Amino acid sequence: MDVSTIIFWLVLLGLVIYVIGIYNTLVRLKNRFLNAFSQIEVQLKRRYDLIPNLVETAKAYMSHERETLEAVTAARNDAAAVLKSMSEGNVGGAEVARLASAENALQGALGKLNVTMEAYPDLKASENMQQLSEELTTTENRIAFARQGYNDAVMEYNTYRQSFPPVFFAGKFGHPDDAALLEFDDTAQIQAAPKVSF
Repeated sequence: MDVSTIIFWLVLLGLVIYVIGIYNTLVRLKNRFLNAFSQIEVQLKRRYDLIPNLVETAKAYMSHERETLEAVTAARNDAAAVLKSMSEGNVGGAEVARLASAENALQGALGKLNVTMEAYPDLKASENMQQLSEELTTTENRIAFARQGYNDAVMEYNTYRQSFPPVFFAGKFGHPDDAALLEFDDTAQIQAAPKVSF
């Protein structure tokens, strides 16, 4: 073989290795943001498990506030159903938007519950209610932290996917679309942990 043939094969081998590197990086970054979403999922499930306990504790004190308690339960069930549908690997843009909408509705219902509970001093003094509220506040902080990690991973994936030359290969390698950020309507309200005082 002459020198030009050897150079041709070395250049071709280098290009193949480079394209393989692009593919592997796309897969790694996609798996990273999917894992980050799994962290959000864990925290949201924890919140959804805490809410029925909070509602049951409040029911004993607030028997005539049934509408507020039912709204919280319905919002929790809706959000849990959306999250369950996403846990099967459906973490696309439309699904993330549905989750954000369901979370906004749940946050609004919890806010109404918090306002209603202010009128019940016995409920505010309940040790069980204080413990549940503390766990819910801690979980809200964890959700915010996990959401930030998810959005950071999505940004890294999208930036790499949109950069040159990966943009030419992404669609061919099964990465046709950007990943969706998890954004809430009222980000100032979500970023601060819910105020539950007793």
